Formats: sequence, structure tokens, C-alpha cells
Amino acid sequence: MTTPDDATRHLLAPILARGAPGHASADAVALRRWTRPGRRGARVREETTYADLARRVEATATALAADGLAPGDRALFSVRPRPAGVVLAFGVVRAGGTVVFVDPGSTPELFTARVGAAGPSLATTESLLYAVSRGPLRRLARSRGLLLPDYASLPLRHVHAGPWLPGVPRGSRAARRLAAGRVDSDALPALDPGREALTVFTSGTTAQPKAVVHTAGSLLAGCDLLRDVFALAPGDVVHTDQMLLGVPALLAGATWSVPADPPSRDITTFARQLDGAAGTYLVPADVTALLDAVEGGVVPARGPRVALVGGAPVTRALLERATRVLPGTRWVAVYGMTEILPVAVVEAQEKLAHAGDGDLVGVPLPGTVARLDPVEDADPADDGAVVGELVLSGPSLMAGYLHDLDAPARGAGPRAAEHRTGDLARLDGRGRVVLVGRTRDMIIRGTTNIYPGLFEPRVAALDGVAEALLVGVPQVDGDERVALVLTAAADAPGHAARGPRADDGTAVRLDPDHPLVARVRAALPDVLDHDALPDVVLVADRVPLAGRSRKPDRAALARAAAPFVPATAVAARSAEGASA
Repeated sequence: MTTPDDATRHLLAPILARGAPGHASADAVALRRWTRPGRRGARVREETTYADLARRVEATATALAADGLAPGDRALFSVRPRPAGVVLAFGVVRAGGTVVFVDPGSTPELFTARVGAAGPSLATTESLLYAVSRGPLRRLARSRGLLLPDYASLPLRHVHAGPWLPGVPRGSRAARRLAAGRVDSDALPALDPGREALTVFTSGTTAQPKAVVHTAGSLLAGCDLLRDVFALAPGDVVHTDQMLLGVPALLAGATWSVPADPPSRDITTFARQLDGAAGTYLVPADVTALLDAVEGGVVPARGPRVALVGGAPVTRALLERATRVLPGTRWVAVYGMTEILPVAVVEAQEKLAHAGDGDLVGVPLPGTVARLDPVEDADPADDGAVVGELVLSGPSLMAGYLHDLDAPARGAGPRAAEHRTGDLARLDGRGRVVLVGRTRDMIIRGTTNIYPGLFEPRVAALDGVAEALLVGVPQVDGDERVALVLTAAADAPGHAARGPRADDGTAVRLDPDHPLVARVRAALPDVLDHDALPDVVLVADRVPLAGRSRKPDRAALARAAAPFVPATAVAARSAEGASA
């Protein structure tokens, strides 16, 4: 049974409390949404107070519950983090449901498998996605690398965010009308921090999609840690398109300022709106674009009070440049993952002062426990410290993976006690975590983790392909570009005898103009998630091998592919922002 004290540990409890009559924050601006720049620049499109936010969330939850959404039900969610989207997501959680993020840009088979794994009873979708998943606009989306599922055909109840557009299914409820309805708090369940609130698919195959499940309590714990990192207070403004930081702003009574476009699409407007902001969140590629704009004189050299940088390794070179170009900003690198976020943060000055090997990510945040699990054949660090796989636990740890929690019956599976990160690390004398490598292959581009092993078999099955390898090509800012390296089958056009597979010391020869390149690139949108589309496709004369296991030498392929990688990633980001 949930007690009043338990309810305070629910993600929504502090936010709804700020909107209660008589609260000091009730009339303060909780959400501010900007327009795209026009003749006179970007303007504030709408503002929502804490009182209005609380009322709209409660009204949405009341309507969803009346329509049949019961505690424990799951709702597919494909809406951008704008005020209407925030209200809708919070409304689902307030009604006791779980918000399920399913990438609409994944392959049709994987999307279907993920929907099947989640077992939703409701689809909450931006009206634009209905429109572009059918008719003429579907062809436009397809030309940009998006093969969107037909949302309207999903046999679920539907709620659409945004104006009605052709393609929205008959009977779909408008999110704005739900939010404008009556509030019946007695019809809603008590706030239970142990109830599942968020499911995010991270990887997996069609046979077993992999999704992280968080409770309302674990989300509050993680957001509270981020709020404390920023030292946010009522009246502060946080400018971000990421819920990762927007929700902590609401917990602190600050204003979440939502840009019309993410920084990856319009860094100029985004940067201009950072002036006077208490904080923002950026991936390394965004930081590079911001610094380029400042040094190019496109935007003033005025950044936020604090900039949190994460989603990919944050390099010393990037932080050196950031502190030089925007010295008035406090730059903080964050380390974490979907399973447990955040884990640790490190100030730029501390990271730049680190003279040892490895990537210093900082002391685990309060409540987070880190231990090392010895790994066979792992070499000790230069200072003799033990190196092992980093294993984490703490209040912001996920409840578990969806397939575990749902087996053999929903809720009957084991709850996660700790998370094996796959990162090799050591702990220095001050208890700081220093990353030294990984136990498995993974590419990090922007905010996306790409697991090559999930996609390489699909590409290798294409006509004319003998072998397929996805490799990450590191950039100076810590981001990675993605190169798809192929070898041609014996019957492929332009095939020439390949060199020996063994690592004989000779350089790999790569051909960007091989006839196979165009054929494979045309087929990729049907076999890869759009976030995994490569920046360059190359045909190799051979695949070099390394180590006693004679596995493909991905590091050698990455070095060989580096000269062919474009300065900006275009292929995989052509549709960025089109999915919610």
C-alpha cells in the first residue's frame, strides 16, 4: 500500500505540488516554447505556468483514465518535448501508465517487434507522423532515409498531439482537448514511486528487443542528481530540447525553455537563446558546432552559466577549446547510460588536470555505488591499479530490462540490483572512475549508441556482399562517425580477388567508388535504423584480423576509413528531428 511519504518520491509529486493553489511557484513560468526565427528573430510562442501545467496534466490523466488507461498499461509515445508533449507524457504517468519510446525510424520489422514486446494499449503520436507515414508525404520521408510505420493502422486507441492532419485515424483524441477537460483527482491512482513509468528501447533484435524500464522513483532520483549538479533554483532558465535536463528544471521550480529546433539543426538560434540561461545540455558534436559559431562571429560569445556535456566521450581537446572560447561557462562532463543516469560528473578543470591514462569521468554521484568485476586477460593500469568491468547500482538504477520484467508474466521478473556497463575502468586513489576501454563493440554518434553486431548480419545478407563491418571513426570532439566497410562477394560487379584475411602488415585498400557501394547504400534504409545509417560506405580488398582470436581488426579499419569520412555527418542525420 502506498503511503503519503511514498508518494513524495514519485517523479511528478514535486512538479504537481508547485502548481497547487497558494504555492510560491504556482504563477511562475514552467515551460516556455520558442518559434523558429522569422524576420525579427525567434519569439516566445507560448508560456505555461506551474499552475496550468499541473491542471493540464491532471485533466489529461483524468481523460485517459476515463478512456480506459489503467495503472500498468503502456502507451507508445512519439511526441517532441514541447509543452503539449510534456503534458501528455506526464498525463500518462499520472494515470499510472508507462510511457514507451519506440523509434519510428527503425526498420519495419524491428518497430513491429518492439511494439509487440511492449504490448501497449494506447498510441500517443504527433499528428505529423501520421501524415508522413501515409500517402505522398511517405515518399518524401522515404527519400530522406525514413521508412516510417503506418501508425494509423496500429490496433490501439490513439491520441494525437498537434493539429488534425490527413492520416490521423478516425476516433483519435486530440491531446489539447484532453488537457482542457475536467479534473477528477479521485478517479486517479495514488502516486506510486515503484510503478513503472518509462520504457526506452536501446538495442536488440527482432527476436528479443532490448528496452530499459524505469520507475517513477528511479526517474526522480536521477533527475534530482542532475538538478543538484546544476544547482538550479526557482527563477533560473534552462534552455534545452532534452527531457534529461528539462525535468530537473521543473523539479527545481525553474523555467524549461524549449527551442523550436534542436542544436544539431539550428545551432545559431539555439546559441542566441543561451544568453542568460542557467544551463543547457549538449552532446560533443553540438559543442563543436556552438564553438564554431562563436569563433566565426555568427553568435555572441555568451554561453549559459553551466553546460552539461554527455552522450559520448568528452575529450580533453573539446574541453580545452570550450573553456577558451566560452570561459564564463562552467563546463561539466557527465557519464551515464540509459540504465542508470547520471553516474558521475567531472568539471572541465579537473579533467584537464588529469595527467594519467584513460578517460576520467569523476567520483560517483551521491547514492551511486561503483565496483569493478575482474576481467580475464585485462592488463593492469600503468599505476598498477586493478582494471575490471564497471558495475553500478544506486537509486537511479532502472527496474530492469523489459523482457526480464515481463517474463514469465508482467511484473513477475526480477528487478535489477546492479548494472554491468560493459566499460573497462579503474578507480584511482581519490575514488574517481577512469574508463580505459570497453568489453564489447559499440559506436557512439550524437546521442545514439550503435551496436554493430545487430546490423552487420543484415548488411552482409545483401546481394553482392561477402562481409560487412560498421566501425566508428573518432572525431576530435569525442563524437564518432560511422563507416560501413564491405568486401565484395565473388559474383559481385567489380569483384577483384581479395588479399589474404590474415593481418600481414600491409595497409587495407578501401574503394569509395566500387560499384557495390551505390547498390548497398540504396538498400540500407530498408535494413538499418536511420540512426545507424553510415556516413560513408567503402569496399575493402580484405578484412584485417588481430589478436589470438583472429577477430576483425576494427581499429585498423577505422584508421583506414578516417580519410574518407566527411567533415559533417549527413547520411544518418538527414532525418534528425523528424522522429519525435
